[in-house]
Amino acid sequence: MIESLYKADDSRYDNGMKYRRCGRSGILLPEISLGMWHNFGEVDPLSRSKEIMRYAFDHGITAFDLANNYGPSYGTAEETFGYVFNKSFRPYRDEMFIASKAGYDMYPGPYGNWGSRKYLMASLNQSLKRMGLEYVDVFYSHRYDPETPLEETLQALVDIVRQGKAIYAGISRWPLEATKFALSYLKERDVPCLLYQGRLNMIDREVIESGVLDEVDKNGCGFVSFSPLAQGILTNRYLDGIPEGSRASLGRSLNPSLLTPTLIDKLKHLNDIASDRGQTLAEMALSWVLNDRRVTSVIVGCSSVNQLADSIRSVKCTDFTETELKTIDSILK
Repeated sequence: MIESLYKADDSRYDNGMKYRRCGRSGILLPEISLGMWHNFGEVDPLSRSKEIMRYAFDHGITAFDLANNYGPSYGTAEETFGYVFNKSFRPYRDEMFIASKAGYDMYPGPYGNWGSRKYLMASLNQSLKRMGLEYVDVFYSHRYDPETPLEETLQALVDIVRQGKAIYAGISRWPLEATKFALSYLKERDVPCLLYQGRLNMIDREVIESGVLDEVDKNGCGFVSFSPLAQGILTNRYLDGIPEGSRASLGRSLNPSLLTPTLIDKLKHLNDIASDRGQTLAEMALSWVLNDRRVTSVIVGCSSVNQLADSIRSVKCTDFTETELKTIDSILK
């Protein structure tokens, strides 16, 4: 069968997506970015991946978030992206903001993990081949490496940008003191850190409590939130227990022991607030993250177009009353 040609929707920038400036830079990111951690690997239907990616772009989502080991299996999310990109998006490359990362386990041996210059550079070369790209828009050090000198990891990012294999550099999940060092080091070498990627949701606020979010904002660095739904906890999926086929039931990135009766009761109270706002719990959870103006974009994963459409609706209502915010805080204490 000959694959149908794709033409992007002419109204893709008029479909309601909003964009935020990324720190002190020229980059605007959509409030919702498409994350490809799960649901885009070799075990997932290619036709569904293509449908989701096209829908995202047709609705103003220009930012696609990947990493070397996304799948499963490792690398296959980038292969999926590369296939769909070549068949559908190549004419639109300059409208897209594509991210990849390295820092977690990728291949055996001492050079397939953590933050060495060798690993970061080799991994990016492999990622570019899998995706069929000449460069990515931002390349992240995916995690802080306490053993490798920070200068080595950061200089690799500087040189990757200077080689033209990435336009911008970013860091993900670094602790506060290392983040301060990274921001200073990169700025001094005229390759300022464009983005910090961290976990932020109504339940997990560590980046706020630790001071990381304030620090990156103060230094003109954008912030991208991953796991805004806490691996699906902040949805209506678990309001009545753990359903068959869910992440928790399969043990995929969500430990079912976290879903205690106390937490489920809190989720029900949060769901009541969402209903009063005319939102689902998932929509409100995304809106809550976007309510913080220090946040540039929120990465969402999805396994269907309908799920992505629900996430996109969250950008319509990112304002909260003081009463709503205080009530949410009191529920989650």
